[in-house]
Amino acid sequence: MAIVKTNPIAISGHWHSGVAMDLHTISSTPVGYNDFGYMQFETVRPEIAELLFRLKNRADRSAAAPIIETVADFLGHHRDKFDAIVPVPPSHPRAVQPVIIMAEGIGQALNIPVLSCITTTRPTGQLKNITDPDERKEHVNGLYTVDAAQTRGRKILLFDDLFRSGTTMNAITDVLLDAGQAQVVRALTITKTRSNQ
Repeated sequence: MAIVKTNPIAISGHWHSGVAMDLHTISSTPVGYNDFGYMQFETVRPEIAELLFRLKNRADRSAAAPIIETVADFLGHHRDKFDAIVPVPPSHPRAVQPVIIMAEGIGQALNIPVLSCITTTRPTGQLKNITDPDERKEHVNGLYTVDAAQTRGRKILLFDDLFRSGTTMNAITDVLLDAGQAQVVRALTITKTRSNQ
């Protein structure tokens, strides 16, 4: 087993309960500008966050397995609290879609269906570039729809790679509980930023 040590942190939002497996970074120190004038940082990450960085930013698929094993082991103790995993849809195209890869791996490890039941009504863009909370909420207003046939009466685990402000996950939780008629929604992310900007 390639289980890595984590430091689970409660995350709050519109969901019933939620957890991030660890912080996204421990520290990030400016080390000077590169040849293109961009500030470079020396970033220290928890082990699971380093694996996530490799999967997302280096398209290193080998980093997915220890994340999947660690999360499946953690969730195994809470198996009665959900009966389906719903991954947050990717905000932009990548060769490797880490959230989907991890969700499917976790679902397979726990023998739980992974529902691709959330779709977007328009291109999402990236919320990380919007810092104003009201503007973020406006950006996701009416953005997500759900196939209620898949979620009605279910206990959902909403899954994403990173928790920042919770705007996206709150919007999806509301859709799952309202139009989707889910019985309950819980949330899990791999990492959580140190601030919610």
